[in-house]
Amino acid sequence: MKTVDIYTDGACKGNPGAGGWSAILVFGGKEKELFGGERVTTNNRMELTAAIEGLKALKEPCRVNLYSDSQYLVNAINKGWLESWKSKGWRKADKSAVLNDDLWKTLDDLLCTHEVEFIWVRGHDGHEYNERCDELASGYAEKLKIE
Repeated sequence: MKTVDIYTDGACKGNPGAGGWSAILVFGGKEKELFGGERVTTNNRMELTAAIEGLKALKEPCRVNLYSDSQYLVNAINKGWLESWKSKGWRKADKSAVLNDDLWKTLDDLLCTHEVEFIWVRGHDGHEYNERCDELASGYAEKLKIE
């Protein structure tokens, strides 16, 4: 099974506001940049979308090291929040509905296909791929804001 590194980021100009997401896939010395956005969205939705689109770009089941500066994304997986939400019918501990459940369900499906380790990186801290992802996501959000 191939091992792929995926670096992701989401950005929003206003929250909600114009948003952008980006993912950089790295495998075998090659890189592929993906990015997009929505005119009205939230930062958390863009962070989730970045991870989803990165995983969707894989053509076969892979081992993935997914790097993100989003504690919302990384903690939901690594601290078991996603599994808890699923077991409670997409409800949080306080019985309120899970926000962005549409995206969490899509991500959960992708996690059944790939072996993914979620790794948190500090944002805006000089990490080459995180900085590039931020540039792509922020640039797309800014473009949507202006249009």
